Amino acid sequence: MNIQENISLKEYNTFGIEVYAKRFISVGSVYELQQIVAKEKDIFLLSGGSNMLLTKDIEKLVIHLNIEGISIDRENEDTVHVTVNAGENWHDFVLWSISQNYGGIENLSLIPGNVGTCPIQNIGAYGVEVKDVISQVTALEIETGKLVQFSNSDCEFGYRNSIFKNQVKGKYIITSVSFMLTKGKHNLNTSYGAIEKELQERNITNPTIKDVSNAVIAIRQSKLPDPKEIGNSGSFFKNPVIPATLFDELRKEYPTIPNYPISEEEIKVPAGWLIEQAGFKGKRFGDAGVHEKQALVLVNYKNATGKEIYKLAQKIQHTIKDKFHIDLEIEVNIIV
Repeated sequence: MNIQENISLKEYNTFGIEVYAKRFISVGSVYELQQIVAKEKDIFLLSGGSNMLLTKDIEKLVIHLNIEGISIDRENEDTVHVTVNAGENWHDFVLWSISQNYGGIENLSLIPGNVGTCPIQNIGAYGVEVKDVISQVTALEIETGKLVQFSNSDCEFGYRNSIFKNQVKGKYIITSVSFMLTKGKHNLNTSYGAIEKELQERNITNPTIKDVSNAVIAIRQSKLPDPKEIGNSGSFFKNPVIPATLFDELRKEYPTIPNYPISEEEIKVPAGWLIEQAGFKGKRFGDAGVHEKQALVLVNYKNATGKEIYKLAQKIQHTIKDKFHIDLEIEVNIIV
């Protein structure tokens, strides 16, 4: 095992936070991973580094999961079952699927991170969640070193949530994810957000999955910063779901408040809108700030520490609570 010491993790997290791993190893196979967990139990997993905020150096052994590969398990006229190893880049997998004319994940284009982390928070965008296409998750049980299969129902998916964030957190390492995608007869979802408007501007009336993907990419690029240029982790907060009674009270003061009814009793409201109304959009506190085009995104302009970004997030939470009586939940995994 090639374990390195005192390795900077700046290039391994999309916030670009400068912290160090006391011990670090990059793993390229399930067998190698099994060998490591047989000897080391006190570990810290690092994949695409897109859904975490590092606030301190890591004393545990940092395992960089770099297991790559895509395989087709089975297919028929309408569907194809594809297994993707955890180290594959998510957006690259989306583009590969589109190149094969496999549909179902085109709305999830340009989401940062790797495939292995997509089930953990049940990534979603523009009316689609990854749970809609996941058929199975394979994970290594750290205690025994054995591979375990989780069905879709086993994963207990919810809004930005799964069993891997709760009951079995820290007990398993996801090694691959299996998806069921469509072939030819695609069920396009273009009604959410600005996709229809973007397609109209492109004079596209009969879109393909590639057209939808291109539209999503254009929308995301117009609103979200590229982590390679400005450190960020995409959406920092979850969109809160609030009681309809509270929403009715808020609408009296804010008649144009955006909303997405979940049921007669619950309404989802955009966290970005709340943050913008509270005056944080585009604000900068040293090198930590709120993005000028999308208030849902916290950014590291260059040399912010994880603690400074976390302090800003807490300031936003307190302000939203005071102003709207809403608890804003952090989506990003804070490593403290």
